[in-house]
Order: sequence, then C-alpha cells, then structure tokens
Amino acid sequence: MVLKWLDVLDIAIELDEKYPDTDPLTLNFLELKNMILALDEFDDDPEHSGEKVLEAIQQSWIDEKE
Repeated sequence: MVLKWLDVLDIAIELDEKYPDTDPLTLNFLELKNMILALDEFDDDPEHSGEKVLEAIQQSWIDEKE
C-alpha cells in the first residue's frame, strides 16, 4: 500500500503501529512530518504537507490511541 498525504487515517494507523509508545500530543509538526516521511509505505512529495493535513493526521492518531 502506498500512502499519500490525504490518507490521513491510514497514516495515523501506521504511525501508531510503528511508534506505539509515542504520545502524539507531545509532537510538534516538524517531528510528526519527519515520522511520516520515515514510514516505508509513505510516498508523496514532502512539500505538499501543510499544517491542516498534519493536524488532521495528529488528531487521527490521537483518536487511534483512545
């Protein structure tokens, strides 16, 4: 599966699986972006991320943890 920036929920699930002990509330957007770019399944232009997309991914990850 190839992940793009708009695959918000799928990215959140992958982040939760790869970083199960990480609290997404403690991350700033640069840290979050770097973690997303490090996912094996992620293949999209790093410059196409924006604050709204990163915020949506972070919120989805928070929801996954609950």
